[in-house]
Amino acid sequence: MNAMSGSNLARLVPPKAKTEMLQIITFFEELCDELEDMINLSAPNPNLRMTLLLMRGHLEGRAITATALIGASRVPYATANRRLKEMLQEGLIEQRPRTKTGKSFSMHPSEKLLEQWAQLSGRVGRLAATRFGGDEVLGESEDYYFGGSYMNAKSIPPLQVLAEPLKLAGGLRVLVHGDPTFMVMDNLKRQFEQTIGTQIHQRAFSIDRLYEEAVRNAERKSSRYDIIAVDLPWVGDFAERGILMPLDEAMDTASVDPADFHTAGWQAAHWGGKPYGLPAQTTPELLFYRKDMFAKAGLEPPQTTDALLAAAKALHDPQRGQHGIAWNAARGTALGHTVLMTLADFGQPVLDLPAIAGGFDTSHLVDHHYRATIDTPAGLRAAEFLLELLEYSPPDILSMSWYERVRPYAAGRIAMAYGYTLLAPYFELDDNSPAKGNTGYLPHPAGPGASQIAPVGGYIMGIPANLPPERVAGAVEALRVFTSPEAQKLYVQNGSRTNPRYSVGADPDVRRMSPIFEAVDAMSWRDELQFWPRPPVPEISDIIQICGEEFHDMLRGLISPPQALRRAQARADAIIEKHGFT
Repeated sequence: MNAMSGSNLARLVPPKAKTEMLQIITFFEELCDELEDMINLSAPNPNLRMTLLLMRGHLEGRAITATALIGASRVPYATANRRLKEMLQEGLIEQRPRTKTGKSFSMHPSEKLLEQWAQLSGRVGRLAATRFGGDEVLGESEDYYFGGSYMNAKSIPPLQVLAEPLKLAGGLRVLVHGDPTFMVMDNLKRQFEQTIGTQIHQRAFSIDRLYEEAVRNAERKSSRYDIIAVDLPWVGDFAERGILMPLDEAMDTASVDPADFHTAGWQAAHWGGKPYGLPAQTTPELLFYRKDMFAKAGLEPPQTTDALLAAAKALHDPQRGQHGIAWNAARGTALGHTVLMTLADFGQPVLDLPAIAGGFDTSHLVDHHYRATIDTPAGLRAAEFLLELLEYSPPDILSMSWYERVRPYAAGRIAMAYGYTLLAPYFELDDNSPAKGNTGYLPHPAGPGASQIAPVGGYIMGIPANLPPERVAGAVEALRVFTSPEAQKLYVQNGSRTNPRYSVGADPDVRRMSPIFEAVDAMSWRDELQFWPRPPVPEISDIIQICGEEFHDMLRGLISPPQALRRAQARADAIIEKHGFT
């Protein structure tokens, strides 16, 4: 029987269910370990053990062989082989040829097994919630997830030094973005040097200069850096141009617990089914809003674009130096990101991605069968929305970018601001900011017929493809340390407001630092964290720049919305055609 199609897989295993099933797999694995340690009471269950490995491999995108299944069974070879054949005969497992000769196969769960496991995951999750979740789980909270109760009570221990120092001549060399999270890492440099046993040399650039330096570094005979930070939309570009090393060629990615990363952040690190880095920061763009201003005006937090415009109008009072909203509107990269995210708010990606449950499918982008979708009815609604937003924005909005939009919000001059979570320290850590303690966090309000989402931004950390072989092992070990739960918790404790891991967001010490972590985790469990608004195709940086130029002319009144859409569409089509992708 052939392997299942991508559409069937998407239907059976949506992102939230995938994460919950991985948690339940871990629960079963640990429970089996405990039971089997009591030798006189329990013997290994080979069918369950093989099913657990098969499901984990499927959900994590790893190929599983018959030999691996037999090894996972923990029973004698003959017994395991017999049980494996029974599962094949029952239609629970499918075989896929790994070579042209057809003599070697990879093993995959069948549709029958996937359906059974999805049902089991739901039942076990509800059972755990009922028996161990407490009163809140039983009736009052819709955001309980399997394992959530015990995770909330579990505090991640401090970062521990490596047993042996890393062997990297001249120390570890890292290229990063100059944002608050990576600056926290730099402030903690001495502690990390002690942890890994070698010096750390970190260079930080603005987003555009970071891209240029990463590309320039790839042209060198040997990489100047052991690890580089990569903006999520660049993953496809860097993978196709050979700038990044496929991570599964350098390490066992299962060892970093992929299920612990926010699903959208982990998926965004992949191109063509291969991971090219580990999430270093998952920072969705949210709507920050002043809860005290809303309460005083009798306004509800906006869930729709119409409600957002109404709130912005009600709270816009330029005579008193107060404005309704701030956002990324500076020409080029900044506004280009806003355009793509606004398209998504109206239910449309910038490329013609196929719709799936909970969003749009990006798994086949590596095939290059896509075209731009800018000049559309949804695109026109998005353009008109931005023009309306302009009316309730500060007078210098068309020069505002990443940090400029949040600084006036922190100063109390703005009622709402679109901003990445990494920018929250500007007001959360400022005792003089009227926004401190008065800020609510929402996913993007949605246009008519669309669903609320929180577009995922952030960075992965990957290994340059031209890194000398003798440095790869040390770079991999440092990568593990920098992205570990212990390190991520340390970043938060020192001012970061980004976090790529569920375990860190559930840590009680972290939750006390800011309400943003609980809010983002809840959005993730509701499948609101999505990375499809900025699909990581090789042309995405050019498309972002194009949108940032054409829509800026529109906002300045130089061209009409239909003209901006037509011009952006034509330029995006030309870029894709130039690359030979259709």
